Amino acid sequence: MTTWVGRTATEIAAAVREQRVTPREVVAEHLARIERFDGRVGAFRTVRAEAALAEADELLSRDLGQLPLAGVPVAVKDNLAVRGEANRNGSAATPDTPADEDHVTVARLRAAGAVVVGLTNVPELCVFGTTEGVHGTARNPWDLSRTAGGSSGGSAAAVAAGMVPVALGNDGMGSLRIPAANCGLVALKPGHGVVPAGIGHGDWFGMSENGPLATTVEDARLMFSVLADTEQPPPAEPVTRTVALSVRSPLAGVRVTRPYTTAARQAAALLSEAGHRVRPANPPYPVWLSTTSLAHWTAGTAVDAEDLDPRRLARRTRVHAAVGRRFVTGVRTGVRREQLRARLAPFFAEHDVLLTPALARRSPASVAWHERGWLRNILANTAYSPMTPPWNLTGWPAMAVPFGTLPSGAPCAVQLVGRPGSEAALLDVAAQLEVLNPWRRTARLD
Repeated sequence: MTTWVGRTATEIAAAVREQRVTPREVVAEHLARIERFDGRVGAFRTVRAEAALAEADELLSRDLGQLPLAGVPVAVKDNLAVRGEANRNGSAATPDTPADEDHVTVARLRAAGAVVVGLTNVPELCVFGTTEGVHGTARNPWDLSRTAGGSSGGSAAAVAAGMVPVALGNDGMGSLRIPAANCGLVALKPGHGVVPAGIGHGDWFGMSENGPLATTVEDARLMFSVLADTEQPPPAEPVTRTVALSVRSPLAGVRVTRPYTTAARQAAALLSEAGHRVRPANPPYPVWLSTTSLAHWTAGTAVDAEDLDPRRLARRTRVHAAVGRRFVTGVRTGVRREQLRARLAPFFAEHDVLLTPALARRSPASVAWHERGWLRNILANTAYSPMTPPWNLTGWPAMAVPFGTLPSGAPCAVQLVGRPGSEAALLDVAAQLEVLNPWRRTARLD
């Protein structure tokens, strides 16, 4: 008997279009895996079992041959509207009111034939790089003692555990790339304006972008094409690019540990052997990047928390929002972000792609971080994920790509960054790394 759990979205969609399997059969298999394992993993806040099966059946009335994601089960991060479901954003302070309409990205996935099987856990208001709170805790399927990361932690855990082949998340300070790096997935944060955002109250001043989580570059490319409503075919011939290798943390005082620097250097060596022009080069990160990152991070939370009852927010969220309120006016001007873009643009005029470690160290333990103090959360987050914030501040595309393993056996990862409009180039380089250094797709839980 053919099983569809563990197969890619590309494989599933092709089989459904060719009528080798029905959407219901595919969705039912994935729902069974969710039921079996999510009690241990904690990927989902809510599972839409009956609704998903009904929607899978409805696909049979459409022209399956025209659907790029025909019958593909997807998970959606719980800060995006799904028609008929509440959007809780990881909080007890948000209303338990069903959404009247799908978010535009969810609508595009459904129009392409995808079936939403559930909404995934996030930290409250999607603030932190660990996912736990009143609605559940998302653990790394490769190492259940560790957090899946955040804030798209539930979406990443769902894909890494084989509960869905692809998932929708978003990234305001690394919230796609951090959990993807922890869980051995491919994630793409598009550049600003490439995929519709509409996240919270103002997309964290335009820093947050919606994007895919997948086990393969091919699936990430496919889902990105649907989300961006544009074709993203791979190149007919390999393209030689100039790649800068940097293992330096953008944030002063944060050390990148050896497994991650080693992964970046080994990835650089493979790309060089493949014909790319690779050289060590550090972007000219300004000394004020740390304080600017903190100001934007907290100010985004302050705006999102404005209409919520603070008594129902976790203490770390309340403090984060309170700190951010003093920065909102200054952040709105966008001055620091424009200064950062101007400072880094010459570097990307010389280099097509920046290759860095994806993280500085392995993810924190899966504990009740939402019950711990604000400063302790800030220090834990900054110590392990300093590599991602600059590219939200600039609004430029960035990816997390699995590469090698940590001493624990959990996945390691690198980050690829490009200038505006270079999503296709990043996907091409990631695809080469996938061929040169293949990775396992999903964690074994049984």
